[in-house]
Amino acid sequence: MGKRQRLSRIASWYGPAYPSFSGGNEVRLLRGGDQLFPAQCARIEAAISEVWLATYIFNHDAAGEELVRVLRAAAARGVRVRVVVDGFGSKAPLAWLTEALRGSGVALAVFRPLDRWWRWLQPGQLRRLHQKLCVVDGEVAYVGGVNIIEDRLDIHHGRSDEPRLDFAVELRGDAVAPVAQAARAVWTRAWLGRDFGEEMLAVARSGSPVRRMRNLLSSLRMPRDPPPGGRDLSPVRVAVVLRDNLRQRRTIEHAYVEAIRLARTSVDLICPYFYPGHRFRQALCAAARRGVRVRLLLQGKVDYRIAAVAAHALYAELLGDGVQIHEYSPAFLHAKVAVIDGEWATVGSSNIDPLSLLLNLEANVLVLDEGFAGALRAEIETALAASVEVREQPARGLRAVAGRALVAWIAYVYLRVAGAGGRY
Repeated sequence: MGKRQRLSRIASWYGPAYPSFSGGNEVRLLRGGDQLFPAQCARIEAAISEVWLATYIFNHDAAGEELVRVLRAAAARGVRVRVVVDGFGSKAPLAWLTEALRGSGVALAVFRPLDRWWRWLQPGQLRRLHQKLCVVDGEVAYVGGVNIIEDRLDIHHGRSDEPRLDFAVELRGDAVAPVAQAARAVWTRAWLGRDFGEEMLAVARSGSPVRRMRNLLSSLRMPRDPPPGGRDLSPVRVAVVLRDNLRQRRTIEHAYVEAIRLARTSVDLICPYFYPGHRFRQALCAAARRGVRVRLLLQGKVDYRIAAVAAHALYAELLGDGVQIHEYSPAFLHAKVAVIDGEWATVGSSNIDPLSLLLNLEANVLVLDEGFAGALRAEIETALAASVEVREQPARGLRAVAGRALVAWIAYVYLRVAGAGGRY
């Protein structure tokens, strides 16, 4: 069995919820909103049946206004348009977005809204919708880390000259179906949170309440396809991996860890918020010790201080085992991507931290294709060339130990409050 087959097989069978690879897909890498938004809007303008969109942030700026325009126009010509945004990430622009879509026929759902003070006290409010998904007519899907916000605008820090570093992919082929199901599932969950009573009343009044209830429960599920078996997995092979709080709690984390454990030559990983758990760190360090070139590209221009402190607390351990760490400072870093051995690649919304790996709803795309991996690797090399390598190991004295212990304690308390179980 060749290495590619082992990567596909192990990635498909690592646990109770596994990614299912399909072949014959088309995958196009898109850099930031500068490339994603025009492609996405053009496809929505050509939509004939339905549009599903899920995002963490839907900001009130030029990018958001243009997307609202094409969504309204699609709904006006009879296209079914469904949009779901996160109640925390999109809290500030929510009033604008609601008004902008009012009367348009676009159905807007809010995932765990925070419009009342008592909602902050509800269980699970720390578990957010962090996916960035768009599916048009069931034929084209967009997945990645790019929120609906201008590339040169940061909500907390204002405008910058350089665009943030981020990526998404455009998918065509069998891989679109699980993205569509994921978007439908999260929209339905959010919509029922608003109109659950009416839906239950409709079920009760239905002539076939059992069948209607089954259909309702089916629409709430994130996709979990059967293993590929004897299907043709010829290029381009793609799997959509999700993280939810039901059956796929550690799907993305396990996919990363197993691919790193199989690495033979190189692991290149970009992540803005980096605080991996024990198994993930162990896999990175073990790969570096056996001679694999492991390079991490992390934030140099910091947006959240606590995230930088958490990442820096791990520098001594990682550098001590031979992991290379680079910091990107030309602009804010938001990409969550990786390339392993020049043939396994991932692009998505999941950070390598407790929020993404144990709490939030996330979506990544795994690609087994040398051409796509090569294109992503070229982008990584460009970013590395504009970064600064961390060459000196941080001090390992009492202060460093205390700092790391404090970060670990904060993470532990946060996860317990959020209701996350298991060891991290």
